[in-house]
Amino acid sequence: MEIKKVGVVGMTGTMGTGIAQVCAQAGYQVLGSSRSEERLNKSLASIDKALTKAVDKGKLSQQEKDDTLSRIKGTTKISDFADCDLVVESVAEDMDLKKATFAELDKTCPAHAILATNASVLSIIDIALATSRPDKVLGLHFFNPPPVMKLLEVVKTIATSDETIEIGKKFGESLGKVCAIAKDTPGFIVNRLGAPFMLNAIRMLESGIASAEDIDNAVTAGLNHPIGPLRLLDMIGIDSVYQGACIFYEETKDPQYAPPTLMKKMVAAGWFGRKTGKGFYDYD
Repeated sequence: MEIKKVGVVGMTGTMGTGIAQVCAQAGYQVLGSSRSEERLNKSLASIDKALTKAVDKGKLSQQEKDDTLSRIKGTTKISDFADCDLVVESVAEDMDLKKATFAELDKTCPAHAILATNASVLSIIDIALATSRPDKVLGLHFFNPPPVMKLLEVVKTIATSDETIEIGKKFGESLGKVCAIAKDTPGFIVNRLGAPFMLNAIRMLESGIASAEDIDNAVTAGLNHPIGPLRLLDMIGIDSVYQGACIFYEETKDPQYAPPTLMKKMVAAGWFGRKTGKGFYDYD
């Protein structure tokens, strides 16, 4: 199946906006949706700004920027996805919301269309069963920010057909991504490995073994990571990682995924990291 038009449900925030951008840069016609015109316009302006920076740095020509922008359209109606060949959902990490979105997409999209979720921790088969085409549902898990990060996890449920996975992989490669095939298990590959690492950094801070700065410096200078685990938590959002860890623990009952007490208290206090101005570091 040839993919010509890609839909992005939830073209707001870093993920949805970034996914729309990389698809358009790869030559696809893109239709992005949001629940409000205002948020759509902000997303389009964000893409324009990102592409302008790329032009200024010599990474993109002005013509390439103009062509990319011309391929992106916005809508507030999911019914407008009726002629999409592939739709990537990037709404909030909420199972009920994702199920409702997929049920609506199933009614709207043509029979041949593949439906993908950018879910990072939720069960994809549960989302797929909200449709009449679970064989055409898969995970396409992009990393933040999508225009920069090279990895794409292509996630296969017990119902996803081999053909759908092959199409998803080829699509990812057409975006310039390195594709890793993963089973539909909590966290897939990267988050399943990364969550215990970040949670153990919190436990180390909590027990007084080292300061936040020393933990992060040890990881960047000693393990050659580009960013330390506590700064990374602040960047991702401590509340988001907490939510994911709770889902991991609920699914696996593995204690390495149990959120530390300090993390629970920070979430309760509204200390989510950069987005609230306070996390393991102060940003005011």
